[in-house]
Amino acid sequence: MAGLLSKVLIVGGGFSGLSAAIMLRRQGVQVDLVEITPGWTTYGAGISIGGPSLRAFRTLGILPRFLEEGHASDGTEIRTSSGQMIAEIPTPRVAGADVPGNGAVMRPVLAKILGDAALEAGTSVRLGCTFTEIAPTADHVDVAFTDGETRRYDLVIGADGLRSKLREAVFPGGPQPRYSGQGVWRAVLPRLAGIDKTILWVGPETKVGVNPVSRTEMYLFVNENRPVNERIPEEHFVPLLKGLLEPFPAPEVQAFRAQLSEASQILFRPLEGMLMPLPWHAGRVVLIGDAVHATTPHLAAGAGIGVEDAIVLAEELARGADLAAALKAFEQRRWERCRMVVHNSGRLGEIEVQGGSKAEHAALMVESFRALTEDI
Repeated sequence: MAGLLSKVLIVGGGFSGLSAAIMLRRQGVQVDLVEITPGWTTYGAGISIGGPSLRAFRTLGILPRFLEEGHASDGTEIRTSSGQMIAEIPTPRVAGADVPGNGAVMRPVLAKILGDAALEAGTSVRLGCTFTEIAPTADHVDVAFTDGETRRYDLVIGADGLRSKLREAVFPGGPQPRYSGQGVWRAVLPRLAGIDKTILWVGPETKVGVNPVSRTEMYLFVNENRPVNERIPEEHFVPLLKGLLEPFPAPEVQAFRAQLSEASQILFRPLEGMLMPLPWHAGRVVLIGDAVHATTPHLAAGAGIGVEDAIVLAEELARGADLAAALKAFEQRRWERCRMVVHNSGRLGEIEVQGGSKAEHAALMVESFRALTEDI
């Protein structure tokens, strides 16, 4: 590795950036990571984790801690709004015979697990800091930072999310996020007896889901069709979310509704997507994760494919004798998988917004989950 890369900068301390730091430090590369958020905070909702993502966690070496602090189970149940079983979608154990095929965790918990692993691996992290100027040349990249420093790197990795400033700097005029016509509500509630796996209740226009995220908590999520992308005042969160749950007579959903309060860490996010065409690199700068393939959450794969990016990028950098060839090989390995997730997840949302074919929706979910089990 010393012949190809000695020093790398990662812009962004989210799941993709931290995963890249872990993998590159394992190969002996000096890694600086800058994160613009001073407190290194991640908003407090839960996150669903599929089997392929658990497989990626095993590669990173964080799977044992995830299983201790998060939750893993097998299968996803789909029910009507009144609670009648429609189907159970199998979740193959792609992370290993000893690891369930599905899971969930609180986002701040996963961020802490990854952050601890990156720091333990020797990553140099600077919080409240990002780049102000980036000047690539044929054999290095000079970067100026908001803390006044200027440093030189062999490679810069942009992992700064959906509204990536590095993407804007390196690929001006590139694609912008597109609103999907849906929003997602998320809340954290005390875990009820019998909630031991992912369960979805499907109504005419709204989908309610729940996932255990620990031994004591569960994560409620509600997809709502919302034609206009508008800000919702926080004081309206509790009554609006309770109103969305009201038409679901299933006893469990009504129990969730009764538990909702100002203490439920309720969040609302508009669902947006974006897929940047190849190339994802320009010279010695490469983008990964949501910076190039942000997806809606319908396949519970967005975070996972970002972590996979980090793994594949590190693999290609380790085996390549030429940086440009290694970056191109990374892109070729990632393109179709990431395109599939963004496209299929977006299509699932379109079907829900338009009241389309439930058969197409179910078939597309099964097809996508099968594709995600394939090797990366």
